[in-house]
Amino acid sequence: MVTWMTMPEDQTEREKFLRLYGACEKRVYAAAFRVLRDPAPTEDAAQQAWLRLLQSWERVSTFGLEEACGYAVTVAKNAAIDLLRAQRHTVSFSDEWEPPAPTDSSGEYAYLVSLVRALPEGYRRVLELKLVEEQSNQEIARRLGLNESTVATRIQRGKAMLRERLKKEGYCYE
Repeated sequence: MVTWMTMPEDQTEREKFLRLYGACEKRVYAAAFRVLRDPAPTEDAAQQAWLRLLQSWERVSTFGLEEACGYAVTVAKNAAIDLLRAQRHTVSFSDEWEPPAPTDSSGEYAYLVSLVRALPEGYRRVLELKLVEEQSNQEIARRLGLNESTVATRIQRGKAMLRERLKKEGYCYE
């Protein structure tokens, strides 16, 4: 979903953008999906494409609907390629990687590491960078080619997944 904070202020321009969004949303998603072949990053790329279109709305608004849709598809492909490039430049920890464990409670620590490793790749990688490498959201966003808001959301959701799993297994997580 497109963020409303970047929407054109003029009602006519806002309506014009919403018509474009309604007419091209599926094509934009499909274009990104053809590049990425994975729904989660495809959604990120599609959202990035819509934000880029809004950022250049003065130019895009001069196009006719079909021309603007074609442009939106191109922007989506480029956003997906940018995301793919960022993923290729990011190296995940190998399955053999063993983080330094504290001397006490090492069994619990190993269990926590196994939970993080079991998360979906997008959440796991963000949490590794945040919790292990202690990078800021801005650094993670730049490194992975994501928006800071996407990084914050993935950290929040990843931690929620971990809490839920710990809760389900009877661990105190507060």
